[in-house]
Amino acid sequence: MNIAPTVLAIVAPVFLLAAVGYVWVKAGFEYRVEFVTRLAMTLSVPCLIFVALMKTTVDPAALTTVSLAALVVYLVLAVAFWLLVTVGHFDRGTYLSPLIFGNTGNLGLPLALFAFGDQGLGFAVVIFAVMAILSFTFGIWVVAGRGSFLRVLREPMVGATVLGALFLWQGWKTPLWLTNTLELTGQMAIPLMLITLGVAVARLHPSSFLRALVLSLIKAAVCIGVAWGVGRWFGLGDPAFAVLVLQVATPVAVTSYLIAEKYQADAESVTGLVVMSTLVSVITLPLTLAVLL
Repeated sequence: MNIAPTVLAIVAPVFLLAAVGYVWVKAGFEYRVEFVTRLAMTLSVPCLIFVALMKTTVDPAALTTVSLAALVVYLVLAVAFWLLVTVGHFDRGTYLSPLIFGNTGNLGLPLALFAFGDQGLGFAVVIFAVMAILSFTFGIWVVAGRGSFLRVLREPMVGATVLGALFLWQGWKTPLWLTNTLELTGQMAIPLMLITLGVAVARLHPSSFLRALVLSLIKAAVCIGVAWGVGRWFGLGDPAFAVLVLQVATPVAVTSYLIAEKYQADAESVTGLVVMSTLVSVITLPLTLAVLL
């Protein structure tokens, strides 16, 4: 079986939509990242998460196992990359959080959907939620020296995850007219996030390409290895195992740059990681998919 056409069909829409955003900015057109990001993260992504959990056919126990596996993965990555930045004498506030957390939203969700359908998306949104909670608490604490769990609780996507899990657990369904409205709103999320990713990358101006390249390659190798090992240790089946590895293998998120900028870390170095790891992922993600499929 020739796996190349299958992988191409999965990754091409993702990177082409990101390319649309990149070309849009380079052509001189206006794109308000702050507005679109707020629209996606406050409205569209929560709707996507809620509907995906409510409608999923995945056993709730399997989703719980995947969420625990994701938590263990990020704990192991935190230790591994803490050792790396310590031994390498890198600034912990600048490098640790971007190395741990990947772009599970902009890239991970659409890849899981295209590769494994609605079932894969169900697993992906749970992993995304785990990553988001850790990123907005531990991740910000690493960069700024402080973090707020209460702030996480105010995030709409966390509320959507809890509500969606409750509906899944109880077997509840929203009325059809409301489900269709929420589903339509949620369908905006993936195209918006991918185009915004391309726009953000186009506006970044990285330096220190060699260091960023080396760290990006190390991040990809360590993340895939840890996710693979933890997934096997938990005995995850398909597609849960594949989605876990794919989500954790995603490159540094643009959010890492925004956090570094906000809390006066070395935003320029984080910029290099975002751009270089995204470019590296053009090779690593299709190869990872080819092995997982």
